[in-house]
Amino acid sequence: MAERKPSPKRTPARSLSFGEAVSEVEDILAGLEQDAVDIDRLGTEVARAVELIQVCREKLEKTDREVRDLVAGLQAAPGPDADPDHDDEDEDEDDEDEDEAADQDDDA
Repeated sequence: MAERKPSPKRTPARSLSFGEAVSEVEDILAGLEQDAVDIDRLGTEVARAVELIQVCREKLEKTDREVRDLVAGLQAAPGPDADPDHDDEDEDEDDEDEDEAADQDDDA
């Protein structure tokens, strides 16, 4: 049976970076796979892993939202070659006027 280790003083999960949380989950899983976790600590270790995974998931979701918002902002912003005085709506109206004039010429 594995040697009993004292409970480590752990940093609150929400204070860890994503990488630190993932690393701790990997350490916990390695201990479980090697039967290095005392049965008296098993519940505590699994609960900590679950907490860390939840924090990682929240960080991923937050980052995903931020990236999507940034990309959406890029798509909505005019490009660097855009003329701030040029209005695309006017261009669309001009195209329609030209189409109507061409249709009238065809009818004549």
